[in-house]
This record gives sequence, structure tokens and C-alpha cells, in this order.
Amino acid sequence: MSEMPLLKIGDLEARVPIIQGGMGVGVSLSGLASAVAKEGAIGIISSAGIGMLEPDFAKDFREANARALRKEIRKAKEMTKGIIGVNIMVALSDYDDHVNISVEEGADLIISGAGLPLKVPEKILHGKIEKNRTKFVPIVSSGRAAELIFRYWAKRYGLVPDAVVVEGPMAGGHLGFKKEEIDNPDYALERILPDVISVMKIYEQRYGESIPVIAAGGIFTGADIYRFLQLGASGVQMATRFVGTYECDASIEFKEAYVRSKEEDTVIINSPVGMPGRAIRNKFLDDVNQGIKRPVNCPWKCLKPCDYANSPYCIALALTNAKKGYLENGFVFAGANAYRVKKIISVKALIETLQKEYRDVSCPEFYKSS
Repeated sequence: MSEMPLLKIGDLEARVPIIQGGMGVGVSLSGLASAVAKEGAIGIISSAGIGMLEPDFAKDFREANARALRKEIRKAKEMTKGIIGVNIMVALSDYDDHVNISVEEGADLIISGAGLPLKVPEKILHGKIEKNRTKFVPIVSSGRAAELIFRYWAKRYGLVPDAVVVEGPMAGGHLGFKKEEIDNPDYALERILPDVISVMKIYEQRYGESIPVIAAGGIFTGADIYRFLQLGASGVQMATRFVGTYECDASIEFKEAYVRSKEEDTVIINSPVGMPGRAIRNKFLDDVNQGIKRPVNCPWKCLKPCDYANSPYCIALALTNAKKGYLENGFVFAGANAYRVKKIISVKALIETLQKEYRDVSCPEFYKSS
């Protein structure tokens, strides 16, 4: 019988080599993260726009973010002894605050994308020499980006991140690719993964420690997991398939948008933050394409690159509305395989299904004869 291997990141050890991807605004909070961690995988809370779920976010967005993030980390850790991490976008205006809070609250790891995490908050640097400290994992879309981050850390701080997530163009939400690269086979996850692994081998030898590479973007089945582990990944990150679970923190309307969607409904949009994004087409996005603008009353510039003054809508508000089920005033980010979510199940059932799919493809002869 061929079981999934453990995923080790420093002294963290996940029985199931799956990281549940961080999904904002409010799609992956303590509910989903704790359920995933209970099943032996790694649960992730997204800090993006987390304060928009607080009643006073318009008055003091920064304080609302801080309070909400602390609350969600504490709730998740109360519900499970499994591995809990936080996804923190580099593009957030209060990025340093979120990193520091996550370390203070004992998050097991921080995953950081939507920009290059070169400047490292002091709490991460000080923690690198301690046991049971928060691990740091950047998200990259190329070997070149991985080399840039690791070389900078090595030269500036004398240390390197604990692992790296390499995300391909089939992912949901904001993408680290130009529009013309998304469908170019040269940028497929299968093509960029080996480059990142090669870079990590150099730093593993230099620092004498294992640096796991996590494959992400478009991974949907246990067979996909097996394929990318065979290509050299130590684990995978999956987000889209976890939306179709009871424990996902989004509204039922959000989840049903996945279940109802067809392949052609998933589209690439121009985000107000200057990056392409993948979402499920709806009337809100059709209105945007037709030039219909919704007044933007920005209480606080939550994303550094957001051109809110010239944007037709506030993306943070649109995503918050979608999380709450108000899809007429928002839209749903989704991976390229969202249309393959056919029903809503429990996280436990999903993990068991993925494990069975993995076993079936990794040891088919055993199951044919049994």
C-alpha cells in the first residue's frame, strides 16, 4: 500500500503533505484551517482584508485587522493541536503588523506571496534561532524569483526561508504572471517546478538543511498530488477544492457559485491592484467590463499597489460581499478547476478522497488484485 509521505518543514511534521491555500477575504479563517489541521494537513488562515469582518473596520482598518487576525489564530489553535499557518500578502499595507501578530500568537508558519518578501520583520529574524518558532515560506512563480529571495536573505540576514511554494498559472485569485504567460506552456507548473527545486538544492547544500518545495496552482486530485511529488515536490498547496467543504468559512452562496460553474465561466480579470486574477464570471464582472463603475470610498488603502482613485470598484469590498453571499455586489475568485467541484462535502471526506485517489494511482496493481 502506497501512502502519502509526510511533509516536514523544519520541526513541523504534517501527516498529510497538503497545505490548504489561504483565501481572502474571509474565505479561509479558523473554521476551515482548524478542520484541515485536524485531518493531519496544514490549515491556513488568510489575513487579507480580515478586518473588514469587524464592525469598526471603516473607522480604524488597521486595528480591526489586528484584532480579527489575533482572534482567528486563537480560535483555530483552540480547536486543534494540528499545524496552523497564516497567509500574508506582501502587498498589504500592514504586512509587518500581520507578520508580527502571527508570530506573537504562535502561528506555526507564515506563507507570503503577492510580492517578494525581501524585508523581513525582526520577529521572524529573531525567531530563526529558536526552537518551536514560526516558519517562513515565500510564494514564487519562477526559479528566478526564488533565487532572488533566497540570495537576498542569505546576503542580508545570513539565513534563508524554511520552505518555498511555487505557484503555477492555474491558481485562483491574483496571479504572479502576465496575462500572456497564463496559457503559455512554458510557464506551466510542470515547467517551473524543476527550476525552483534546482535553486533550493544550492541553498540546501550551503546551509545544510532541507528546504521543501511545495507545488501549487491547479492541483485538484490525489493523482495530481502523486504526479507533482514524483516531479520532486515535497508537498502540495490546494485551495479551490477546499471551497467545496462545509467547514469553508465562506457563505453557501459563495460555495454554490463553484458547484454551478462551468469551465467557460472561469475568466481572467484585470484587478485594481494591477495584477491579473482568475474568477468566476457573474453580472458584477460583466458590469465592470461594460464600464459600469461603483463608487470607491476607500477608508484605508489596504493594498499598496491599489489604484483606488481610478478603479471602477473596491476589490476588498467586492470580495467581502462575495464571502458573505452578496454576489450581486461582488465576485468569487477561483482556480481553473473550480468547475470540477460538484458538491459540498466535509474536510474529512475530502482528505480521505484525496488519499484514496493517491493510493489508486501510486499503487494500482495492489488495488486491482485486492
